[in-house]
Amino acid sequence: MLPKHLRRLEAESIEIMRDVVAEFKRPVMLYSIGKDSSVMLHIAIKAFYPAKVPFPLLHVDTTWKFREMISFRDATARRLGLDLIVHVNKEGIARGINPIDSGSALHTQVMKTDALKQALDLHGFDAAFGGARRDEEKSRAKERILSFRSAGHVWDPRNQRPELWSLFNTRIRQGETMRVFAMSNWTELDVWEYIMLEKIPVVPLYFAKQRPIVRRNGATIMIDDKRLPLNCDETPEMRMIRFRTLGCYPLSGAIESDATTIEDIVAEMQTATVSERQGRLIDTDEAASMEKKKREGYF
Repeated sequence: MLPKHLRRLEAESIEIMRDVVAEFKRPVMLYSIGKDSSVMLHIAIKAFYPAKVPFPLLHVDTTWKFREMISFRDATARRLGLDLIVHVNKEGIARGINPIDSGSALHTQVMKTDALKQALDLHGFDAAFGGARRDEEKSRAKERILSFRSAGHVWDPRNQRPELWSLFNTRIRQGETMRVFAMSNWTELDVWEYIMLEKIPVVPLYFAKQRPIVRRNGATIMIDDKRLPLNCDETPEMRMIRFRTLGCYPLSGAIESDATTIEDIVAEMQTATVSERQGRLIDTDEAASMEKKKREGYF
């Protein structure tokens, strides 16, 4: 049985999901394959059981995700019979945009932000569930649970709606949308405790294992395939590493860890003193980098 605080968080997330499905015409869940997406999907299944989840899942594929992430995505979709939409920005592919030659900022803008806006417009989605939490990063702490986006998917933190007593204003006009953060009040520790108690499958990259890495710009970068060029002063080495957060593999830093089980991860989180987002290189592109990306339409 879940402890009281997790039951409360779960109930809150379920209520938010049901409200959004009742109020919006075409909701979608943004599925990034990470731990938060896995928990969000698990809660969605609970929220609408025994019926099928009443909205599709959308994965914005940059083509630079870890191979284990894509394998996990496809296996999860087959196992649960999910309606999964995979969207790739073909214009970005044609331009040769990638995180190595183009840089993290341009790659993120074109292959993530622009791709997401393309997919939302293409399918006519008016509400998009995301797994972001307020404890992750300071700009995300500003987010409402229902984050209003004006035409063009623009986020203005000064133009958000009050959510007094957990009452949500769901009214939007043509061209406007909502991002819905049903897990806003969860913490990283809450997520892992919930995964442990509910026995939710997650990508194996979250567990420590001997993996090939290089040290680059203060980050520990795993070598996932042959597309990662090595600098002349870099020598690959095997290290016991895992990931606290997963994104495009050349832009996701690992941590050295001996946590090989969920119980180990929970114990590690209880003593953690830095944010999981320290491993995301895109967050350090420039000052207030995440907030700028969010204003432009990022997740």
